[in-house]
Amino acid sequence: MKKDFYEFYMERCIRLALNGLGRTYPNPLVGCVIVHNGKIIGEGWHQKAGEPHAEVNAINSVKDESLLPESTLYVNLEPCSHWGRTPPCSDLIVRKKIKNVVIGSVDYNSQVYGKGIEHLKNHGCHVIVGIKEKECYELNKRFFTFHKKKRPYIILKWAETRGGFIFPDKKDKNSVAEPVWITNKYSLQKVHQLRANEQSILVGFNTAKNDNPRLDTRDYFGKDPLRLLIDKNLKINKDSYLLDRKSETVVFNALEDINIYNNLIFKRIDFDKNIPVQILRYLYEREIQSLIIEGGTITLQSFIKEGLWDEAWKFTGDIFFRKGLKAPVIEGKLQEQIPIINDELRIYTND
Repeated sequence: MKKDFYEFYMERCIRLALNGLGRTYPNPLVGCVIVHNGKIIGEGWHQKAGEPHAEVNAINSVKDESLLPESTLYVNLEPCSHWGRTPPCSDLIVRKKIKNVVIGSVDYNSQVYGKGIEHLKNHGCHVIVGIKEKECYELNKRFFTFHKKKRPYIILKWAETRGGFIFPDKKDKNSVAEPVWITNKYSLQKVHQLRANEQSILVGFNTAKNDNPRLDTRDYFGKDPLRLLIDKNLKINKDSYLLDRKSETVVFNALEDINIYNNLIFKRIDFDKNIPVQILRYLYEREIQSLIIEGGTITLQSFIKEGLWDEAWKFTGDIFFRKGLKAPVIEGKLQEQIPIINDELRIYTND
């Protein structure tokens, strides 16, 4: 079969896998397609952790299982070879006598990493690996970063004016009054979509004090991320939305280490040591695979300084401040430039 056919069906796997975005943590995004004589006879994707994997759903969707030994199974990620909350998919493929398997990317989870492929080959399967590998890696960048770098995938996000400010000078009478909205409602919805897709979100004390953010997904369908706040001396106003316990919130501070309140955790860290590294270690231990950092400049710049970021989402609103707090300074590769009515979103990667 020509490579173009392999890529066509692998692209279908990727599109199916995206249906699970934001819902499969801590598992990866996986789609699977089963093809017989150039016709798709079964397909599926992993929908939620603890539920059947993509290969299981695809095989179960095949009406005539007698066709499986003559079919090719496509999957964007190496089939698992270990018992977790569900049985190994590589065992199922062998049991169903599927002899041809096309895989997009190996699984960098140490429990799998090549073992699924080896198991298939040892049981007579013809295995092809690396079809649309770059796209398959991009699909599971959070999962791969977590397992390879032992930290969450980090997305920096901020909004700035045409002049490069993220907050007006309070002494400048010509600046807009609080609350400060730099971007339009469509950009805000895009931000809430981002939050729905990621597992956690972090702000510093000044952002929490000045903006009183909710850090939720109220303008988009999806689960609220784990909220994180840096508040060294626990000075945040007790009426802050971040303390409302509507979503789980962790407050990194220098005074208390308490986990006794419903949805509210106080985590003590050493502010004389590397703060970003301590936060990332905590998230890794909790198996959090992705983190959005929404501000402010000090918090964002602390991660930028350490090189601890993977993407940066810079929204530019059609608004002007004469003076104010300058936006973060970042060097990265521009990947996308998206107009949002009169706003603009630029997405950079840390290549």
